[in-house]
Amino acid sequence: MPDQDRDSGERRARPAARQSGAPEPRDADADAKASTGPRSPGAAPGAPSEAGARGDTPARAPGGGGDPSRSVETHLGFYRQMLQIRRFEEEAARAYAQGKIGGFLHLYIGQEPIAVAANAVLRPDDYAIETYRDHGLALARGMSARAAMAELFGKVTGCSKGLGGSMHFFDVEHGMLGGYGIVGGHIPVAAGTAFASKYRGDGRVTMVFFGEGAVSIGDFHEGMSLAALWKLPIVFVCENNEYSMGTPLSRTMSMEDVSMKALGYGMARDRFFVEDVFQVRDHLAEAVERARTLSEPTLVEIRTYRFRGHSMSDPGKYRTPAELEERKKKDVLLRSRSDIAAAGFEKQLEAIEAEIEAEITDAIRFAEESAEPGPELLEPTTYSGPFAR
Repeated sequence: MPDQDRDSGERRARPAARQSGAPEPRDADADAKASTGPRSPGAAPGAPSEAGARGDTPARAPGGGGDPSRSVETHLGFYRQMLQIRRFEEEAARAYAQGKIGGFLHLYIGQEPIAVAANAVLRPDDYAIETYRDHGLALARGMSARAAMAELFGKVTGCSKGLGGSMHFFDVEHGMLGGYGIVGGHIPVAAGTAFASKYRGDGRVTMVFFGEGAVSIGDFHEGMSLAALWKLPIVFVCENNEYSMGTPLSRTMSMEDVSMKALGYGMARDRFFVEDVFQVRDHLAEAVERARTLSEPTLVEIRTYRFRGHSMSDPGKYRTPAELEERKKKDVLLRSRSDIAAAGFEKQLEAIEAEIEAEITDAIRFAEESAEPGPELLEPTTYSGPFAR
């Protein structure tokens, strides 16, 4: 792809045309210059970041300059979350291969910084809605590894009582409203939650995630159209991992820039290639602020890469081993570890890694020892009458 198309930082915050009477979204570059750094979730526009408000002067992450929002302390927290997702997915893959998990299993390995960064800019009471590749977002939002693993094992202690499985995680407490198995089918649902927030005036933002394979689905266009028409507080996040289910992007779309689809709705857009977790956080923070303060939607295309197949049944023969190994060199998780270690925090990294290993081991044991759903749960959740025929 030509270098000029590889937008790693430019925000496209002003759509080419807007309906009369609708205010344009604020200039993202001007906002960035005026801002003192990303604010804490729920902070008012113009407020300083949490660390700045406290007067703390934490150690800075490599490349963070004087920005307190890029402290090594913050980076360690992001690293912990990304590592938790990575190790959870790796052990889930192992359990699947051992026959302990049935059905489909779509892993998030390689895409961890997106879920972690998204959670960093959302308030606890905001809404997040995912595709069937939902384990990473659920963990990032605060679901316990126990509840997540038990759901994969089909146990009653799972987040959906063992009835949903891998593709149907749900956690109302943490604002994680699914896990949906139908490609693109959840996008209008997300528009509906954003409409409900605007109707109630509760100040919540909805963030909905989908792959590039969903943008040619009718539901995508319905959700985008309604969000723009009604000026809904929603952020559409396209996690473009380049292969949809198993077909290269060049064979499924007439144009590579997914974000340009926003122009047809007069919607703000953004597009970038993942380099580090702070970059993802900063981009998403602008879209969330636009949704929360202006009640306007944004389409954000995030170019990422999955290191495993579409699901556990996918051998990934559509890409070469050389391509995969080259992409793994840019693994954000490993780059984060390297940067933090270079800053002199090796002991903290080792402590985090030991904690995560213990947590995931405990989650596996908990899932194995938990009971399966019994008749008292299965009977009222199974169709009876005409639907059973």
